[in-house]
Amino acid sequence: MDLCHVPATREKGWYLALMAPNVKGPNYAWLDPSRLYCHPQGLQDCVADLLQPFQGDAIDMVAGIDAMGFILGAAAAATLQKGFLAIRKAGHLCVQTVAQPYTDYSGREKVMEVRTDAISPGLRILLVDQWVETGGTMRAAIELVERLGGVVAGIAAICMENSEGGKWIQERYKCSHCVPPRLQPRFDQHQ
Repeated sequence: MDLCHVPATREKGWYLALMAPNVKGPNYAWLDPSRLYCHPQGLQDCVADLLQPFQGDAIDMVAGIDAMGFILGAAAAATLQKGFLAIRKAGHLCVQTVAQPYTDYSGREKVMEVRTDAISPGLRILLVDQWVETGGTMRAAIELVERLGGVVAGIAAICMENSEGGKWIQERYKCSHCVPPRLQPRFDQHQ
């Protein structure tokens, strides 16, 4: 798809066609959203669709998950006129942090961390990532926010798969994603 083309009719999720399939193998996500982020109208519509369910909700800060969640989360924070917090893979922050181990979508053991001075008790945080596949990464971010006394105001991702972990998150938190119901089975099966 042309990075300047905007369809005449823009239904929710039209921009999903901008994502590119994985050509590098099983250690990578099955779709890459970076081309969607390059498309000005696609990015704007994606962020608007993600934030629509949270209109009127109390949100104090947006937190994006390393690394693609930084792009989407920062765009959401700018739209909401809120601050942005980066939840990082371990070893990248030079300040005091709290860490949480997790298993990512590929089955690799990792550690995520967040600075300890950014989240105060009761702070309402919208967590943003590009994708919730198995839910392990997002659950680690939830744990970090809640351990520091923050409140998860909601969770937003381009796609939330109907995996066991994805369902666990959707049952417990207000969630938003961009995949129309008719396309959800294709995304769940990575087609």
